[in-house]
Amino acid sequence: MAQQQAACRGNLYVVSAPSGAGKTSLVKALLDSASGVAVSVSHTTRAQRAGEQDGSDYHFVAVTEFEAMVARGEFLEHARVFDNYYGTSQATVERLLCEGLDVILEIDWQGAQQVRARMPDAIGIFILPPSRPALEQRLRARGQDSDDIIARRMRDARSESSHYGEYDYLVINRDFDVALSELNAIVTAERLRLPRQDRRQRALIAELFS
Repeated sequence: MAQQQAACRGNLYVVSAPSGAGKTSLVKALLDSASGVAVSVSHTTRAQRAGEQDGSDYHFVAVTEFEAMVARGEFLEHARVFDNYYGTSQATVERLLCEGLDVILEIDWQGAQQVRARMPDAIGIFILPPSRPALEQRLRARGQDSDDIIARRMRDARSESSHYGEYDYLVINRDFDVALSELNAIVTAERLRLPRQDRRQRALIAELFS
């Protein structure tokens, strides 16, 4: 896997955050503002929410189908989160990377650990809210969860956030536009790293030194 990734031009990003920190909104805005970036649509067994589209937001599947995909080894990573399963298609990620696209995985810290074990060049970005009160306010503003679920998400946020040190970059979503600018800066900086530029610009470099 690592050798195949090295031969491709795209970068793989793992983006994680506690629920309500704004990860999904930031990633969507990044896709709109940066060229050559794609998101890998995860499979999940959770119920489809109002406004979500199958194949765009998630691939919604039954538990039996998800378990069959696990048995066939089709997931790069998979995990159980809030009583539901989530997984990333390995074939999809490999295809997008080898098309030269930078690929973003929106996954939790458990999935991130699995990805790093199989693809150590993956670039980790963790997004934090500016405070616990701000996080609770954002969860309630979504109007999607009951009080009990919000309370559980708040309890779990501390545990999830404790894994931020396992990532390469930390973004605080205090101001949406600033956080988005920082994500764009990360993508640009990673594209300019010498090994990646050397691979992308091989023809130009060969011409300059011929």
